[in-house]
Amino acid sequence: MGLSVIGAGFGRTGTLSLKSAIETLGLGPCHHMMEVFGNPKQAPIWAAAARGEPVDWDKLLEGYHATIDWPSCYFWRELALHYPDAKVLLTARDPEKWFSSFSDTILKVITAPPPEGDVDPDMMAVGQMANFIVGQKTFEQNFSKEHILKVYTDHIETVKRTIPPERLLVYDVSQGWEPLCKFLGVPVPDVEFPRTNSREEFHSVRPKEI
Repeated sequence: MGLSVIGAGFGRTGTLSLKSAIETLGLGPCHHMMEVFGNPKQAPIWAAAARGEPVDWDKLLEGYHATIDWPSCYFWRELALHYPDAKVLLTARDPEKWFSSFSDTILKVITAPPPEGDVDPDMMAVGQMANFIVGQKTFEQNFSKEHILKVYTDHIETVKRTIPPERLLVYDVSQGWEPLCKFLGVPVPDVEFPRTNSREEFHSVRPKEI
């Protein structure tokens, strides 16, 4: 079946809440960085793809019907070409609020010194992959606020220019179910929209090696 939904938004734009929402709507399983924590053997494949090596998207994403968050959002263009019938969700939020959240979570992780002591080599590979795709490939190891915000806003504008409007939803998770369900052509469920992965939750669930 392949993917029916492709998430193009960066992490800390409500991606874990959206993963839960997509799965509540019956459109999952949805790939997210949390999935790599649970299946760390994926990490070297994502890293190889970021180096420009050939990747079998159908095999890597076998069993998933949607993607969101890093590492997959780095490959939004490739995935949109490979799955031409999939709809594209671009999660976005106020840039200053996004930067505050990003700098207090993901940025702290990718700029932290390597963990000491006994570490799980598979989890270490996940951390190295995340650092490579987010730190190096996305932000070019330039972690000034000015540069990070420029990359963030340029990314949003590039996706909007590239994906046809009928295939794209620019979405803030604070909008809840209505625009999401309308775009995906599914009924609004009789449950509250999920809200998860606060800054505190982010640090509590992250493996120590990452």
